Amino acid sequence: MPTFLASRHDERVPVNSATAPRALLGRLRRHRRAAFVVAVALLLVQMAVAMVSTAVEQTPTIDEPVYVGTATVYVQQHDLRYNPEHPPLGKLIIGTGLLFAHPHLDPAFTGDQTELGRHVLYESGNDPWRVMLWARLPVIVVTLLSGLVVLAFARELAGRTGALVALALYAFSPDVIAHGSLATLDVPASGFLLTSVWLVWRARRRPFLYLPLSAAALGAAVATKMSMLPAVPVVLLLAVVSVWHAGHADPGTAPTGDARARARLLGLAAAAVAGMTLVALAVVWATYLAVDPRLRWTAPSDLPAVHGLHALLVNHLPLPRPYRDGMQVQFRFENATWRGFLFGRPYHGSLWYYLPAALLVKTPLGMTALWTAGSLTLLAVRRLRPAAPYLLVPPALLLVSAMTGSRDVGVRYVLFVPVFLAIAAGCAVAVRGHRPEAAGLPAWAEAVRRRWPSRARTGTAALVLFVAVSSLLTYPYYLPYSNEAFGGTARTYLRLHDSNVDWGQDLGRLADRLKGRYPHEKVWLVYKGAGVPSAYGIHATDPRTVPMSRVHGLLVVSDSAIDGAHTRLKKLLATSRPIEEVGHSMTVFRRA
Repeated sequence: MPTFLASRHDERVPVNSATAPRALLGRLRRHRRAAFVVAVALLLVQMAVAMVSTAVEQTPTIDEPVYVGTATVYVQQHDLRYNPEHPPLGKLIIGTGLLFAHPHLDPAFTGDQTELGRHVLYESGNDPWRVMLWARLPVIVVTLLSGLVVLAFARELAGRTGALVALALYAFSPDVIAHGSLATLDVPASGFLLTSVWLVWRARRRPFLYLPLSAAALGAAVATKMSMLPAVPVVLLLAVVSVWHAGHADPGTAPTGDARARARLLGLAAAAVAGMTLVALAVVWATYLAVDPRLRWTAPSDLPAVHGLHALLVNHLPLPRPYRDGMQVQFRFENATWRGFLFGRPYHGSLWYYLPAALLVKTPLGMTALWTAGSLTLLAVRRLRPAAPYLLVPPALLLVSAMTGSRDVGVRYVLFVPVFLAIAAGCAVAVRGHRPEAAGLPAWAEAVRRRWPSRARTGTAALVLFVAVSSLLTYPYYLPYSNEAFGGTARTYLRLHDSNVDWGQDLGRLADRLKGRYPHEKVWLVYKGAGVPSAYGIHATDPRTVPMSRVHGLLVVSDSAIDGAHTRLKKLLATSRPIEEVGHSMTVFRRA
């Protein structure tokens, strides 16, 4: 007796018993595809809502006014003179939003880059809330697009389930959300680097299609932040690996014992590296020419002298002169001594283990577990092992490079870690079950082998849920997030400082709090940030400028200022009573 399936036009079509299961399976697969698309959309929408609502509420962080002011000069005056320590591309991305904000800038303005940011936001008649939102929106878009790269890379390695795990960890990462919602450079640079590595991976199949695209993305990363430079030789070496693999995979060119064929393949790899280098350099040059086609540049008068390897890089890299002068500025920063704060201890200088320790504090516990499990899976599973150098070596090298730096001020310097390791974590579910070659194992080992895939998926799902809950509970205070093992977001200031917790982002929230709960009270403020309190309706006095006997009423102190308090502020705090927190980055005291 025939069975029937409904067609598109609701006609009953006879189907024999042999084809019915196949048709049903096709339907289920179509639904699985639809469910996958819906899940991806929900994750990205959640991330977009988190970033946009955070961007709307936060006042400018310390670095943002400089980037916004510089981007305004790029767009309106086509001048490279500001902020040479960072290449132009990230600020050009910010500038695309400013095209809609139309900030006013006095053409006759003279001043340094810090004064420029203050002038654009607070002294030119612009609405700082509106300007900052439009400056942040392009970075939010780039962050979401980078999430699609995370999804695509993980899907190639671990299928749809692994791709959803990777995207979930990316979309719920408090650090990625926090910095992806700011007009800064860290997330775009990490996204460009990930895109370059993904395309190099794809070049294992079609090198001549994907290697030029990878080189363009690599050039974009280097044209956004100079800290991406150490990744260049790694990506080029991975390109050699991809070309070699592609040559072996092609029966027509595989060097099976033929020395001449191997030499030819090595020549192709060398040519690919040379071509990628030229493309990456062209992208960097293009970003400078996009700002000023005539490439007018006057070197700053206070450029430090450089020696040794630094001098070799500055004098011989085939990069624009403004880029190389910016490298000298960065070298000056690295030669300076900065204040640090870790686990309640202030110090001067840098600690080599600061960044790993800060990551341990600011990464959700479930995410750390999945990073570990996914990385081990990459190394242990034969079919995934070729991807391990692509996913693990670039972030490891950049992390080591960042650990040698002198600025212990935040995990933003290593945002590539959660970006890359999200994909590695997605591989935790790519564990297959029983294989014939497993015969002969003890009964207990065979049982574990059979059950491990389902248990791995169940454990992964539980950890992803744990990450999601931890991330959602900190909303909208992503910047000061820390995980539950270290007391949560409200306790971050006891472990870390600066851009890990208090980057000047809460002047707006403080203004609302003072207006709603403490109207007409005298306010004393010690604020660490680039915002101007009076622009948000906060009329306060710095208590460090008057005798202590005159300081009575409300005393509001940025938590980073508390961490680094000197004698006078310490005395004021010791004789004051904390009454509440604002945004987990500022503490309100009352002093009788």
